[in-house]
Amino acid sequence: MNFVPASAWNHSFATLGNAFYADIAPTPLSNPYWVGQSAAVAQLLNLPPDWHTSEDALHAFTGNRLLAGMQARASVYSGHQFGHWAGQLGDGRAILLGELNGQEIQLKGAGLTPFSRRGDGRAVLRSSIREFLGSEVMHALGIPTTRALCVTGSDDPVYRERPETAAVITRTAPSFIRFGHFEHFSHHDLHSELRQLTDYVMNRYYPQCDSVADFLRAVVERSAQMVAQWQAVGFCHGVLNTDNMSILGLTLDYGPFQFMDGFDPHHICNHSDTQGRYAFARQPQMVYWNLYALGQALLPLIGSEALTITALDAFRPAFTERFSACMAAKLGFAEVSTASAASINALVDELLPLLASERVDYTIFWRRLSQENGDAAVRELWINPTGITAFLIRYRELIGQNPQAHSVELMHKTNPKYVLRNHLGELAIRAAEAKDFSALAHLQKVLEAPFDEHPESESLADFPPAWANSIAISCSS
Repeated sequence: MNFVPASAWNHSFATLGNAFYADIAPTPLSNPYWVGQSAAVAQLLNLPPDWHTSEDALHAFTGNRLLAGMQARASVYSGHQFGHWAGQLGDGRAILLGELNGQEIQLKGAGLTPFSRRGDGRAVLRSSIREFLGSEVMHALGIPTTRALCVTGSDDPVYRERPETAAVITRTAPSFIRFGHFEHFSHHDLHSELRQLTDYVMNRYYPQCDSVADFLRAVVERSAQMVAQWQAVGFCHGVLNTDNMSILGLTLDYGPFQFMDGFDPHHICNHSDTQGRYAFARQPQMVYWNLYALGQALLPLIGSEALTITALDAFRPAFTERFSACMAAKLGFAEVSTASAASINALVDELLPLLASERVDYTIFWRRLSQENGDAAVRELWINPTGITAFLIRYRELIGQNPQAHSVELMHKTNPKYVLRNHLGELAIRAAEAKDFSALAHLQKVLEAPFDEHPESESLADFPPAWANSIAISCSS
């Protein structure tokens, strides 16, 4: 029996027409098995409670069969990669099945499409688990992101740096439309299709916008707020190409991402990024660069360079406002007056170089700062605590001047105890490769509530082991 009635599926993207996608049949994998599932995402999609017991679900979310109501498609887009025009790209290993309850359902790793170029259309278990856990912890942290329903695996071989096994991740979002979709039609002077795409996105996702310039400004503001949240939590995306940028301001395409351990503004999480284009501190600049490319793509519709630049100029204030608010909350200031904002920003400007000076563990620092009477534990994070001692004096003095603003509860809700560190993901991956999915399930449970105390899981909040430095992640991760 079909676990989802055919009538539950919608296909709004298909209304755009054949210029936007290719119909495609997923390529089956042999003997699929469940790796991980998200009950919260299943609820978001309005799936029945026992959906994961269905053989139909297992095979459908592996790409082995299309069930009634599903329609498989891969979309075409173009984009800039590492600052260079890459030409036509498209869904090379992602296949859209349709929409459930307002969410698009996409299989990643389900085989070749017309846009696979030199790829094999597959994903591996390692990368699929990383995206599954990464997207779900980002959601739990309150950062806009795509979500992940499940991961299925197969013993079929896939070759990356080494032979690995295949996997498919089923991910969801209101839309997977990227900056690159707009670049594609603009670059090829397909202005009718560009208008059609823009109208579709505006009507469906930005109904408050009265013009294309307003739409661009809204995307700019969403994207700026997203990357501000990245910077506040210490998240590195790793490959901020225009084809990896969501038109909805969602964190999209978890590849060589990383939550920083020791704080380093120049940290490069992607070993394929030999020039450091996407280093942590450069992420706001790179998101703006991508928005500029989007502005160029939309210029034929906006019709005015001045209006386009004005829309793009919304980036800096939107980023600054959201980043300042995030950092104030991390410091325990619930309400920031105009008078105190400058003092708080000065504290942040003082603190970040102190963290960088000894590459202090970013997550642990903020969690220790969140503890009542935690200053001694904070100072222990430095070999030379002179600078942080002076900072703490000034910080406590400012807190004392704003007693209503200081909230330990707020700091505990803002500074996670748990994030997806590389070594935690690696341990879950190693166990999963041996068909033991208990470590993955346990880590998932903790990361779904990253601000909470999990007494049975204290080790997951500890400093990374020395061997974690040897973990290399790249564009194939």
